Amino acid sequence: MFEQELELEKQESSIVPLLLIVALILTVVGVAGYYLIQNRKVLSMEEATQVAASVLKQQGTVTLRFHTGLVKSSVDDNPQGPHYRLLDKTGLVVVGKAQGAYGTTYPIALTTAGQEFLKRIDGVTTAKEKDGTEVYEVPVAERKLVAVSDIKMLSPTRANVSMSWNWKTTPMGELLDASGPTVKSFNTWDRSTLIDKYGANFYHAAPTQVTISLAKADNGTWQVATE
Repeated sequence: MFEQELELEKQESSIVPLLLIVALILTVVGVAGYYLIQNRKVLSMEEATQVAASVLKQQGTVTLRFHTGLVKSSVDDNPQGPHYRLLDKTGLVVVGKAQGAYGTTYPIALTTAGQEFLKRIDGVTTAKEKDGTEVYEVPVAERKLVAVSDIKMLSPTRANVSMSWNWKTTPMGELLDASGPTVKSFNTWDRSTLIDKYGANFYHAAPTQVTISLAKADNGTWQVATE
């Protein structure tokens, strides 16, 4: 009986290390398998589309800024600039004659037509300035995703995404379309100024094609590569 118990203890003592080794092997294989599966996962079209749309949204909305009231010419705002002449020409504001000793202050009033026009645009903001004028910030256009056309995996954690986008304009964006009749009625210099400083653009041109580089973060999400 005693010899049988010793033999049983020997068998049990030899099984425990074996079980530990098997458990360790299974753990290593499991972890390796998990990372292998994760690394083989590619950037899906749905993920690429979400990131691409987010990138465009982060670039913000093009806006046009102007004042009403007694507006004094300054580096920040010029009542004689082409943007005020455009607003005046389209009947949205009325720019009066110069006032003051140096003729640098102009009375500018928003017309009834201008008030109705701004009501048609979501996101218009107004604020009272310290000099008594009223400042308007009017959305002009924003970038919208058309499609993701290609996903090229460079590595398990890197990818290049090719996409196209175009402009979604507000009524103000339609007025500031560089190929439209209103902007084209200005001379070359003023058209360039409207494009460079006041939000005019070729808003109805063909979609823009771009490629962005993405990297996979530690939490498994994809984002724009920073390096």
